[in-house]
Amino acid sequence: MNPMLHPWHAIILGIIEGATEFLPVSSTGHLILANYLLGLDGEGVKTFDIVIQAGALAAVAGLYRQRLRAMGAGLIGRDPSGRRLLRNLVLAFLPAGLVGFGFHRAIKASLFGIWPVTAALAIGGLAMVAADRWLRRRAATSRTLESITPSEALLIGTVQCLALWPGTSRAMVTLVAGMALGLPAAVAAEFSFLLALPTLGIAAVFEAATGAVALGQLCSAVSVVCGFVAAMLVAAAAIQGLVRFLSRGGLAPFGWYRVGLAALVWSVLRSA
Repeated sequence: MNPMLHPWHAIILGIIEGATEFLPVSSTGHLILANYLLGLDGEGVKTFDIVIQAGALAAVAGLYRQRLRAMGAGLIGRDPSGRRLLRNLVLAFLPAGLVGFGFHRAIKASLFGIWPVTAALAIGGLAMVAADRWLRRRAATSRTLESITPSEALLIGTVQCLALWPGTSRAMVTLVAGMALGLPAAVAAEFSFLLALPTLGIAAVFEAATGAVALGQLCSAVSVVCGFVAAMLVAAAAIQGLVRFLSRGGLAPFGWYRVGLAALVWSVLRSA
């Protein structure tokens, strides 16, 4: 029988989730590695990792509540820019939503493992370093969130499908895609944060509904609350820090971090 996930486990995992969900380093990959080190395994653990993403989403909802109000007003025809943003988020959500719904069982069974995650961390890290060098050669733009077109939103959403492979990072692919389309780093990051609301929110609700039994066997409601709160508080700080850092440091430091982490995991597992 799998060991119980205690509140102190939940706090550790919540901190990791909050710190990495919106950074281009793969929160799922870090959680899988953390679970391995903590000796946690099984369907209940995978469900817990996805459910506590709701804490990180609560941080986005709080920080970007004005955007959410604008989209709500857009639904009833009172805010055209809010309606366009909502339309773009729906378009960007659809590709990964459809692919994830159709293949979530196969993804959880085949890719939620140490070696697939390590490979994705390394490949994604090298891709980020290369992308950073290419993006730095491009002229800066002053585009805003409102300037994103429906076709660009759909393209960002299509690229987001790559993040269904744990370790790739949803934040990474949406950031790189947005910046490649000419969005400033801060604007690409904001779109990535907002896109997380439907993408991760629906996944968390679906996982909570289908994995409730396994989750209940693994931990108490107190553990879930501890993970949620830890993820929310840490994510709020991470979101604000990322926007400031991207403007100065770019993507390369995150890429090298991913490569270094993958090399460390590979060396440890090889010698184990």
